[in-house]
Amino acid sequence: MGIFKRLKTITMAEINGLLDGLEDPIAMLNEYSREFEKEITKGQQALARQIFVEKKQAALISQTKALVDKRTRQAKLAIEQGEEAIAKLAVQEKLNQEKTLQLYVDQLESLKGQTQILVEKLDQLKETYNQLQQKKILLASRANVAQSMKQIQKVTVSFNTDDVARGVARAEEKILLMEAEVQAGNQFAAPLAQIDTAYDRYVSDEELTKELEKIKSEL
Repeated sequence: MGIFKRLKTITMAEINGLLDGLEDPIAMLNEYSREFEKEITKGQQALARQIFVEKKQAALISQTKALVDKRTRQAKLAIEQGEEAIAKLAVQEKLNQEKTLQLYVDQLESLKGQTQILVEKLDQLKETYNQLQQKKILLASRANVAQSMKQIQKVTVSFNTDDVARGVARAEEKILLMEAEVQAGNQFAAPLAQIDTAYDRYVSDEELTKELEKIKSEL
């Protein structure tokens, strides 16, 4: 193999590999169906030709049988008329035609066998084609489901989870800030309450003197 032919082969292999990677499975199945349809058409055409040849052979047999019968009658007539030479010629032709007839009959049997093989092959081809059609429907349905799931997964995967995580973190920070503000408010309110309590418990000297005088007077 020459270098240019080798390069061409390698290049074609690479191109076919790329095409294989880009092939649509449904398109592939449709292409296979078309190929099967072409083969079925070829098979039907071959069967039609075979049947034609078979019928033509049967016509030859009929013609040869008629010729054998004719030569037989001629031989009998020549014998009856005492024409021995003509009778011999008729008999000789009759024997030759009988051999030809047997050849035609054998050929017809062979043709019938070939026709039967063609019919069986064509039936198998049609059965395989029907199975392919049924499988294509099933695979097309599966492909549609897979494509839908793929689209769903694509949408799910393309959803930006980082944004969600950052949003949750911001919400958590705001909640922590709110809790800190509440806690700080409680701590600021406690000293004020203590001061208020202390102020409420304060007794002046005047109040104290009055209370003592009151107790003394009661005594």
